[in-house]
Amino acid sequence: MSSALVTREQRLGGLLREYGSVLTAFSGGVDSAYLAWAAHQALGSRALAVTAESPSYPNHHRRMARRVAHDFALRHEAVRTREFERDDYRANPPNRCYACKSELYVTLVALARARGLAVVVDGNNADDRTDYRPGRAAAREHGVRSPLDEVSLTKADIRELSRRAGLPTWDEPASACLSSRIPYHSPITSERLRAVERGESALRALGFRVCRVRDHDGLARVELGLGELGRVQDPAVRAAVVAAVLAAGYRAVEIDPQGYRTGSLNDAIRLEPV
Repeated sequence: MSSALVTREQRLGGLLREYGSVLTAFSGGVDSAYLAWAAHQALGSRALAVTAESPSYPNHHRRMARRVAHDFALRHEAVRTREFERDDYRANPPNRCYACKSELYVTLVALARARGLAVVVDGNNADDRTDYRPGRAAAREHGVRSPLDEVSLTKADIRELSRRAGLPTWDEPASACLSSRIPYHSPITSERLRAVERGESALRALGFRVCRVRDHDGLARVELGLGELGRVQDPAVRAAVVAAVLAAGYRAVEIDPQGYRTGSLNDAIRLEPV
């Protein structure tokens, strides 16, 4: 491990100890899993990892969060969020993530106060600075800190540190909430989210690690990792993919020849980094 990465890791531990006590927004993904682990290492019982549960939260992440919390003896709780009660979430505008994160952070800040914890932290990292993330505005409004970003840890850094820590999340594919699979201005419903989740679960069962089902109101546009896209050239595999996604509740399936791209639904609108 490079001396620069060692230094950033040490700075993270020092920053967490400086906070005194933390509540980590713990989705079960690569970044939040490492942050929850690092907070536990630095603060012990003064660190609490909290997983928010709602229809937009994939079961795959929920299971991973529980596994990490159990295997590494993290202090862990789950809390339900109610973004579906917000019109500005269900309408799915381009800043939908702001509405969702606002609901999350209101809930977590109140829980931190009730548990006597000083700071709420999230898993944003240094690579997220130039991405379109309206949820970061919500984080700032609610005083949520992003220590991975503050010490300039990148996604690659976090994967390497997670691997060294033995975290099973270290090589997990990046994943956002299920709402990100629905084009902007197309209403979000729990039924659409469940169809997306069923489709992606079926694709993972077929052996695809990186996959997205983009929900276009009855049409599923399937994005597969570039390293796996060649598999669907086999007619039998392609037929299995189509059948599996149709069974998830779609009337038509299209396999995107460009493969998986982070935030591909942002292509339809002009966005500025937040």
